[in-house]
Amino acid sequence: MSFYERLAADTAAARNTLLAAPIIQGCLKAEVSLPSYLAFLTQAYHHVRHTVPLLEACRAALPPRLEWMRAAFDEYIAEEAGHDEWILDDIRAAGGDAEAVRHGEPGHATEVMVAYAYDAIARRHPLMFLGMVYVLEGTSVSLALAAADQIQQALGLPDNAFSYLRSHGTLDREHVDHYAMLVDGLDDETDRAAVVHAANAFFKLYGDVFRSLPMPRAEVVA
Repeated sequence: MSFYERLAADTAAARNTLLAAPIIQGCLKAEVSLPSYLAFLTQAYHHVRHTVPLLEACRAALPPRLEWMRAAFDEYIAEEAGHDEWILDDIRAAGGDAEAVRHGEPGHATEVMVAYAYDAIARRHPLMFLGMVYVLEGTSVSLALAAADQIQQALGLPDNAFSYLRSHGTLDREHVDHYAMLVDGLDDETDRAAVVHAANAFFKLYGDVFRSLPMPRAEVVA
């Protein structure tokens, strides 16, 4: 069993708990409202805006024995730059106040998840950030494209209100293979354990973000 396969197996229960969040299950059945979608985008903005700084912090904290990973982090940083602005564009296209979101504060669950990521890199093990990457990209591959279709069908929003979900659903499919090759290169059990521990923690933390969103009432567009 590769380490990537072990990571999937060792975090399956936590992943299923996240996917069972009522708002996720409702969305997949087209039970969605505009306020709930805008709330999702708002919290997405407040964690995605930290993706590049977190990648940079993780890269800077890599010990010399993990020097071989730096090029992969450089690629991630280049690819992730500007994705927070995509979310603000989606908010505008959906009729929300993007500038209020930009200058606003994250919800508590989002703030805690981001704080945990920074703390894990600085105080525990830099590769714990790869647990967050696994959770966010894996969830995106599982849900983003299907969710975008269901939300658009339910709310009748234009295509340009879904650039974040649709682009990430596609991009993260490509990232999964790259991620698997990256983590399969880890041969130290301490490094591997840090990634597994963090992934389980981030499944819980990201699930809390979804559980903090307002439950929708289905809106029917005539």
